[in-house]
Amino acid sequence: MPSSSPNVFEIGNYATILQRFEPAATCSTTNSTVPTVPPPKPLLIAMPTDAGDFPLLIFLHGYLLYNSFYSQLIQHIASHGFIVIAPQLYELAGADASGEIKSAAAITNWLSEGLPGLLPPNVKPNLSKLGLAGHSRGGKTAFALALMKTATTLKFSALIGVDPVDGMDKGKQTPPPVLTYVPHSFDLDMAVMVIGSGLGEVKRNPLFPPCAPQGVNHRDFFNECKRLACHFVIKDYGHLDMLDDDTKGIRGKASYCLCKNGKSREPMRTFTAGIIVAFMRAYLDGDFSDLMSIRDGHATSPVELQTVEFLD
Repeated sequence: MPSSSPNVFEIGNYATILQRFEPAATCSTTNSTVPTVPPPKPLLIAMPTDAGDFPLLIFLHGYLLYNSFYSQLIQHIASHGFIVIAPQLYELAGADASGEIKSAAAITNWLSEGLPGLLPPNVKPNLSKLGLAGHSRGGKTAFALALMKTATTLKFSALIGVDPVDGMDKGKQTPPPVLTYVPHSFDLDMAVMVIGSGLGEVKRNPLFPPCAPQGVNHRDFFNECKRLACHFVIKDYGHLDMLDDDTKGIRGKASYCLCKNGKSREPMRTFTAGIIVAFMRAYLDGDFSDLMSIRDGHATSPVELQTVEFLD
């Protein structure tokens, strides 16, 4: 079995595959020895091809985005020895995120029974090492699920908000609201990381509001965390700069037009994938070396950080 790359900002040493699975009545399986239970939502799964027992990460997409827009990000994470499950929570959605929270819970509850049948026989999911992440409104959904707005049968050990957003402005949260505006009020029994974009709260032009407005963005989510929490804000990059370079279709093209963006997506995508790997290694595997190296400025980062905060 290959070892993980020592540099989390580079592609790891595990070869990976990216597979899509639909919630059809009869779902094909890559593992003939395990019966297949169809997933409750379409899934995009990035996984190592080498034999092993791998931690898991559920990654929830942003508002009106496709899970395929995160293909490069989740494959980078998988190349360091993780199975990453990116569901498509909906095709269209209104303001209320309650359905997304329920769908994310249903996917989590499905993992024990259904995931092994979708994986190659030599790739084993370690359900005792489970992380939850989400971008934008997916970040809000991840926090809501972790705060037990919908119960799950499996326990999360790590929570990651990638530029999470809880509405249009303070007082204009989308239902169900997650932020309470009470400092350190989140009652979470897991480690938390919040990643923010420096340009997320900047308007692209006068016609569009900022994509991660002040009052409902990463700063507010971190302010409500208690202990075992960290906060990284990437300077000069925007709310959608962790997506794939080539995002197809109308929504993909719009992702380049609606938010204030950095010069290119690769640096922020690379940092986001790398810091997720470092955080997961720390709180799922007990190896804090990469996370501490990034915190202390010893690691060579592809981006400039404007904020680094830790609550121990």
